[in-house]
Amino acid sequence: MPMLEKTSTFQKAIEAVEALDPEAQAILVDIIQKRLKQQRRDDLLKEIAQAESDYAQGNVRRGSVADLMAELDE
Repeated sequence: MPMLEKTSTFQKAIEAVEALDPEAQAILVDIIQKRLKQQRRDDLLKEIAQAESDYAQGNVRRGSVADLMAELDE
């Protein structure tokens, strides 16, 4: 989506929210915050599942910081 179109959509959303009464705006903010928290939880769960899968498949390495630095220098 072009930047201008995103800005236009964002501006329309702001205008729509501003048209609501203060109580409705507060409810909307609450809903959005809850959805954002759920999205972050979902993303974290996906990352955990990927890490567990990588670990189960042996796609992880263990070692010290010195080991890591030595490997990066190679």
